[in-house]
Amino acid sequence: MSKFSDSLCEEFKKNDDARDALLSTPEDVARWDNIVYGHEERKWQVLDVYRPKQAEDEDLPVIISVHGGGWVYGDKERYQYYCMSLAQRGFAVVNFTYRLAPKFKYPAPLEDLNLVCGWVMRRARRYHFDTERIFGVGDSAGAQLLGLYAGICTNPECAGLYDFTVPEGFSLTAIALNCGVYEIHSDCGDDIMARVLMKDFLPGGGTEEELAQISVLKWITDVYPPTFCMTSVADMEKHQALPLVQKLTENRVPFVFRMFGDKVNQLAHVFHCDIKTVDAAQCNDAECDFFREFCF
Repeated sequence: MSKFSDSLCEEFKKNDDARDALLSTPEDVARWDNIVYGHEERKWQVLDVYRPKQAEDEDLPVIISVHGGGWVYGDKERYQYYCMSLAQRGFAVVNFTYRLAPKFKYPAPLEDLNLVCGWVMRRARRYHFDTERIFGVGDSAGAQLLGLYAGICTNPECAGLYDFTVPEGFSLTAIALNCGVYEIHSDCGDDIMARVLMKDFLPGGGTEEELAQISVLKWITDVYPPTFCMTSVADMEKHQALPLVQKLTENRVPFVFRMFGDKVNQLAHVFHCDIKTVDAAQCNDAECDFFREFCF
């Protein structure tokens, strides 16, 4: 791992520890932990399932969460409280760990996401998943992965670039892309993400061909899933949102675009994961309301 990626992981961990201090599993949430969904080391391909206890044996719409972390950091433990807060809003939530760079290069995280989607389809009866209503949330690098996987699900040209196939019967009803990265250019100047993180993430270190292949924007068509696109006034990646909105508009994909915060309330990157705040609650309520529009 590069020194930059290593320092980034340390900074992320410090911030996440502070964010989640004193949080615990809510009394109204049932959880199933550390379920193996793949064949790699147990630390990598594992997931949790969260459901509201009051729903009991009711089939619920599903949210699959793809965590962020610059493709080099993160796991399901860092997203458990955020994901359980989504479950409290009436969803069955699948929170998973995927293989990270630089140990595992692209497309390892996409392969893992695809395995999780297959697991959801196979375990629907056990966990009372409504497989006709499957949603996805992802932030930062997780938004890039989810956005790209939505392209794989809906664009045969994109799907043809990968060795795996989308599980039979699986489709994303709608997605929420939060503070995401949707396109990276080789002439990015001082963009540390492209110059350093892509070297850790992509097998060729970020060639023109690789950057085109991982572009979310490149693969959007008129059958792309309805999308909630969110950023914030102090999000370091907020410049990525408008090109996504433009591409969704060009292809007549239903979407909602929200920028949270203002001059006084300088909300930063992935603020919505800090579930102790009113701002996070408002954002997550809005996204779940958006999903409910497609539940009937």
